[in-house]
Amino acid sequence: MKSYIKAISYYLPEYVLSNEEISAAHPEWDANKISVKTGIFERHIASAHEFASDMAIKAAEQLFEEHEISKTDIDFLLYCTQSPDYFLPTTACILQDRLGLQKSTGAMDFNLGCSGYVYGLAIAKGLVSANIAKNVLLITSDTYSKFIHENDKSNKTIFGDGAAATVISSNNGLFEICDFSLGTDGSGYENLIVKNGGVRYKNAVGTDQFDDAGGYLRNDDYLYMNGGSIFSFTNNAVPELVREVLSKNETSLDEVNYFLFHQANKYMLDFIRKKMNIPQEKFIYYLEKVGNTVSSTIPIALKEKCVDKKHSNILLAGFGVGYSWGGCLIKS
Repeated sequence: MKSYIKAISYYLPEYVLSNEEISAAHPEWDANKISVKTGIFERHIASAHEFASDMAIKAAEQLFEEHEISKTDIDFLLYCTQSPDYFLPTTACILQDRLGLQKSTGAMDFNLGCSGYVYGLAIAKGLVSANIAKNVLLITSDTYSKFIHENDKSNKTIFGDGAAATVISSNNGLFEICDFSLGTDGSGYENLIVKNGGVRYKNAVGTDQFDDAGGYLRNDDYLYMNGGSIFSFTNNAVPELVREVLSKNETSLDEVNYFLFHQANKYMLDFIRKKMNIPQEKFIYYLEKVGNTVSSTIPIALKEKCVDKKHSNILLAGFGVGYSWGGCLIKS
């Protein structure tokens, strides 16, 4: 049984953090330098009392209204987040109730970051293909800003908050979902991590660590990213991921009309694109005004850049924290 991306909507918080505002707090970082290096000019930040589940609700309600989809049509809810409301219960159960979905709706969370949307499509396709569900609501939502230390100017420039809602259906839709390639290398887990707060280090208290010049390095209560290691991982994993996706779909690089990768930052995307000899006109960028929204970068870019691209092969690739990666081909 075939499966399709039927509809996509998304939500961004009201508050916008500009490069000028970051530069004002960290004068050694020029606003123009931030935009040139990252490709990001501003990002949306959740308010103190706005959480990933709240954004998820707004994205889903936007989808139901914008696309005139009935809530009674949804028979499974998948929720991807790394900033859940609670250790337990499953946030997807809370979302089912808050959205007013039927009690016959299956619901589950899964914890993945930048590869999460592709993994969600894979799970949803499996549910549809196995005739377990006809219409799966996939929601991605993250508030990484709540994990970022006030002195962490590097991560502050990259990450924004956001949520996206997608319906995957057995009926015809915007894009047919084709075959996947997925991968994992947990040996790199410490290179992108919020160490404290989980069960293993539940009561640990982090302290600020600085380099020899007095610059902020990390605090285990907050998000830590080893940028060099993440870049090296991406440089090695993504080209091989793309080759595997092409092979599984019996498609060549030239036959792909557009490439939509996780919107990590422009420097990284440009490096990978040039390494793989992907023409710039085939490469999708959408991060200037939203930043890296983690699991929601791909659906946001799909919504803004690809829904009008008819008769096209689009290769999706997500990669990051875990390490985790996943790719697939979709056809419009």
